[in-house]
Amino acid sequence: MGTLDDERRYVEECRAGLRRMVRGARDNVIVGEAVAGDSYSAEQLGRHLKSLAKELGEEPEGPPFFGRLDFGPGSAEHRGRAYHIGRRHITGELGGPPLVIDWRAPVSRAFYRAGARDPQGVAVRRRFGWSGTTLTSFEDERLEQGEEGESRILAAEIERPRVGPMRDIVATIQPEQDDLVRAELDTSVCVQGGPGTGKTAVGLHRAAFLLYAHRRRLERSGVLVLGPNRAFLGYISAVLPALGEVDVEQTTLERLLGAVPVTATDSDEAAAVKHDARMAKVLRKLLYGRISKPVEPVVVPDGSYRWRVYEDELRRFVDDTRREALPYAVGRERVRARVVESIRRQAETRGQTPNAPWLRKIGRGVTSSLDVLWPAARPVEVLYELLRGPESGPDPAAGVLSDAERAAITWDRPPRSVRSATWSAADLVLLDELAGLIERPRGYGHVIVDEAQDLSPMECRAVARRSEHGSLTVLGDLAQGTTPWAATSWRERMELLGKPDARVIALTTGFRVPAAVVDLANTLLAALDVEVPATRSYRADGRLRVTQVAKPAKGVVTAVREALAFEGSIGVIAADADVEELASALRDEGVDAGERLTVLAAAMAKGLEYDHVIVAEPAAIAEAERRGLNRLYVALTRAVSRLDVVHARPLPPQLTRPR
Repeated sequence: MGTLDDERRYVEECRAGLRRMVRGARDNVIVGEAVAGDSYSAEQLGRHLKSLAKELGEEPEGPPFFGRLDFGPGSAEHRGRAYHIGRRHITGELGGPPLVIDWRAPVSRAFYRAGARDPQGVAVRRRFGWSGTTLTSFEDERLEQGEEGESRILAAEIERPRVGPMRDIVATIQPEQDDLVRAELDTSVCVQGGPGTGKTAVGLHRAAFLLYAHRRRLERSGVLVLGPNRAFLGYISAVLPALGEVDVEQTTLERLLGAVPVTATDSDEAAAVKHDARMAKVLRKLLYGRISKPVEPVVVPDGSYRWRVYEDELRRFVDDTRREALPYAVGRERVRARVVESIRRQAETRGQTPNAPWLRKIGRGVTSSLDVLWPAARPVEVLYELLRGPESGPDPAAGVLSDAERAAITWDRPPRSVRSATWSAADLVLLDELAGLIERPRGYGHVIVDEAQDLSPMECRAVARRSEHGSLTVLGDLAQGTTPWAATSWRERMELLGKPDARVIALTTGFRVPAAVVDLANTLLAALDVEVPATRSYRADGRLRVTQVAKPAKGVVTAVREALAFEGSIGVIAADADVEELASALRDEGVDAGERLTVLAAAMAKGLEYDHVIVAEPAAIAEAERRGLNRLYVALTRAVSRLDVVHARPLPPQLTRPR
């Protein structure tokens, strides 16, 4: 099996192997640039080699492996062999066996799945303990002999203090998480995960696994990760590079849909209407209402001759095209093509032989008539027509929206032209809906969307358009829904996302949040009007302290000073209106924790974690918005070691101390 010194020598072999891989990749770039063959193949090879060299050269410094599998007589395929398991494959010297096996490889699955009841041929599973890049310890589980117990190294890794961005969980993936990570590419899954259950990490590791298992297919179609805000993206940004994957698009929905700058703000009533799924019907009626019935022939000059396509034939072209349910712009070009084809047939009947330049000229000649029949459309122009209110003709919102809803989305003072219009965040969703009606958007092979419980019906449609021919991994927690349109049912939400048959799986074991914190947060579940299983904590450690004070600001200052005695990050979470006062109080008292301390509004806390959390005045958080109790649930569950609840006012009655 090897001693600790043996394993340390193996660490140096691995690092030497990784250096050889970097040198080899760089040498291959030089060779690849001069490779013979057609220019396209040479260019593609060059890009691949440069990408590989860059990826290896930027490999994050860290342990080359975290586990080892020794297979015994119970394995027919791997009997007598041992494999070190790490974040990336490290090749051996001169074509020898690999030094480290990628955690995503099929053989590595036994590291996560094997147990005393089902050893899967594994005689010994070894876990390694590290301090930075120094190997400090290991522990063995002799699975074929029925030995399996609580892993001290596993517990220490899970409970390690949180400083900086999110880390990968590749060394601590649990069997139920592994099932989700390795689900087939064509399978869409929805993960309902309570606080600290690792749902976000599962989604990111699933992206890494799919790129490993289906790289060629996904390099063409792409993988998209959608997060709720920029702070969250910054928090998760290091995970995929640490797993050897850099070619994944990570963005927010607002940035993905950002066709125009957001400079306007909607009322709550207007935003609610704009995010309602009925707006898709209104926009479709408005867009396709621009198409008119032919009332005169199309006339196209050709020298001294005039070609004509008459009303009956035009009407058939338009009607047939509409029945084909094509994107609006594609339908317009289909009508043009049918008109040109009709004229081509006329020309052949007259003895002409139309060539490509002649057909292009006729196509251009059709444009003026086409602009009347099937006008070109830009999303901003169409939405401008809707929001300024009906000027003539039928209102597309009639019979779909109520009078009050129509009034809510209509500009009080319409801008003089589309160029002077200003747009809100909700308008981005409407513009994207129109863009999707006009032309098909780019699709992805796989889309991972986090905090999906907060998506509106119209935002769900935007995601669905991008995953229409791919699959989805949907991550969220119904109890953490804080938007006015937050989901109360995953089945309903998956239908809106275009994947009604997706598997819905609940993760109920919290690995990051201590039991004392989870138990307190669970007392709110009954008041949140959602059906989710209560989270159970893997951890018996942690601390909860509820303190009533005369002045919240002074109580927070005291709590922060005490928190500085511990290792790790500190988050002060308060109602939006109280953040500046608390930040000022900390500055005035000379409390300077540098990057360790963050004071943030409860609205910005979702998805983030801190070792020590101080929740200030829970009643103010609960009363600040319609889903204030959900927001409080989020705030309470950001702590991964210790939670202080500081309050001057009585606690919300729905929040009770567990016995």
